[in-house]
Amino acid sequence: MAQIRIPLLLCIALLASASALAAGVPEIRANSSTVTGVYSLTFNLNLSSILPAGTTVTCRARIAPNAAVTDPWGQQFPAIPVKTVIKLAAVTGSTATCAEEIPVFWAAANARNGAVLSYEIDAVSSSGSIPQLIRSSRQQNIGVAYPASGGNAQLSLNLAF
Repeated sequence: MAQIRIPLLLCIALLASASALAAGVPEIRANSSTVTGVYSLTFNLNLSSILPAGTTVTCRARIAPNAAVTDPWGQQFPAIPVKTVIKLAAVTGSTATCAEEIPVFWAAANARNGAVLSYEIDAVSSSGSIPQLIRSSRQQNIGVAYPASGGNAQLSLNLAF
């Protein structure tokens, strides 16, 4: 009976790789770069009309690496977790401001391709027994540059709401 000897380290590496793929952990490739930093987002809302008393304005922002990134052989890189935050806006008369920070730490195929920002802003009235959506604004896949390594990228959006 013929025996095949496989080095123990190779077996361990194969098992670890298979476990990471099964768990949905992104694979870090040799030609990828690490992106670290913080996105500081400020939404400046110009309200088209005064909101009813008891209205809550929420801002949800999501940042992800540009999904169109592929390696030199045309293979799509594995999905990288999206970073999402939700904050309440401070409403003053006919304006509202919402500030949030999104820390990121990613292995990206090409740091020059940057990330994409998506946001959703909702005004919900809590008067009555059932909350009602009064206004909503959303936009997806706005291209943004990565922050400098370990730095802070300031993003300010002025929106009519």
